[in-house]
Amino acid sequence: MVTLACVHVEPTVVFAEDLRVGHEYQLGAHTVTEAELLDFARQWDPQGFHVDAEIAAAGAFGGLIASGIHTIAVFQRLAVRDVFDAWSVIAGRRLVEVAFLHPVRPDDTLTGSMVIDDIVFDDRARALVTGTAIMVNQKNRPVLRTVVELFVRSRS
Repeated sequence: MVTLACVHVEPTVVFAEDLRVGHEYQLGAHTVTEAELLDFARQWDPQGFHVDAEIAAAGAFGGLIASGIHTIAVFQRLAVRDVFDAWSVIAGRRLVEVAFLHPVRPDDTLTGSMVIDDIVFDDRARALVTGTAIMVNQKNRPVLRTVVELFVRSRS
């Protein structure tokens, strides 16, 4: 008879001291379906080119596009799931810069990365971490660039 032992492993918490300037974090993927795009836009950004296929077809983009706010929300979800959940985050401070580089269309699959640009420790047992994130679609075409700042706990 074989006995299997279960070992409980505590998740590793990443503190500010563990982070390194220049380190790149990969984000997972999310496909923006047409239903999701329309639901989000109807609730949060009901401009015609986001919610009405006819208006969108006659507009500058030739079809429906996701709200920029929706694109930011996708980035946030991926960043939290794939990076920030492991960090000892206190709170986000601000988005320093946001650039929408290419429209997000129904059925686009978004992924991306975030590089740590700066880590500044203060006397309150925390650091201000600045990172640049890029989101791309399935054709590797950039759709979003943003610089984020967040406070991360330090061990001291």
